[in-house]
Amino acid sequence: MQQIFDILFTRGRISLMAQGMLHTFIIACCALVIGIVIGTMLAICKVMPQKNLFSKILSCIADVYIAVIRGTPILVQLMIFYYIVFYGVQINSLLVAIIGFGINSGAYVAEIMRSGILAVDIGQTEAGRSLGLSYKQNMVFIVLPQAIKNILPALGNEAIMLIKETSVASVITVMEFFNAIKLIGKASYNVTVPYMFAALIYLIVVLLMTYGLGKFERYLRKGDVR
Repeated sequence: MQQIFDILFTRGRISLMAQGMLHTFIIACCALVIGIVIGTMLAICKVMPQKNLFSKILSCIADVYIAVIRGTPILVQLMIFYYIVFYGVQINSLLVAIIGFGINSGAYVAEIMRSGILAVDIGQTEAGRSLGLSYKQNMVFIVLPQAIKNILPALGNEAIMLIKETSVASVITVMEFFNAIKLIGKASYNVTVPYMFAALIYLIVVLLMTYGLGKFERYLRKGDVR
């Protein structure tokens, strides 16, 4: 036990892990917010009536965006952003990671949100139209609130995936949690203890998030009519 303690918690290693975990949560939370915003806009572009050229162009752009982002690994996307898009620009690697993960998440959230919108009973939309609401008002005040409630479990899964996927941010020099663990492993000449500890921490975080999301989902569904 003393050896494990020395490997993990001496020589400032606990502060290194704390900083890494903080960066992991910052990337995941900010990326999820960006992903929800981008995904919602993309989903609306895909489900809106194709009545004119403009709406068709928006739908086509959304399709291309989703296909490209989902068709390439996040590792490749991060390296493109860091070494090509922002090459020569004075920008923090943490911000690049947030942008990269946010753009990547947007493509996945778009499909999640689209399924949630399509799952809303068409009668809700027709009721809104009968009250004189425009398509935009219908979407904002009637469809989206119900869609978000429907897709909450899927959004929770996306948040959990982001927490775990941040481990690849080390390729652009971000000091996230797993990067801190790798540095501790190199410094201590022992990778078994740090890596097992990292697995335990990720598991605890995921279990806590799953529990919290379950409680929040049940709270939102309290008023549902069965």
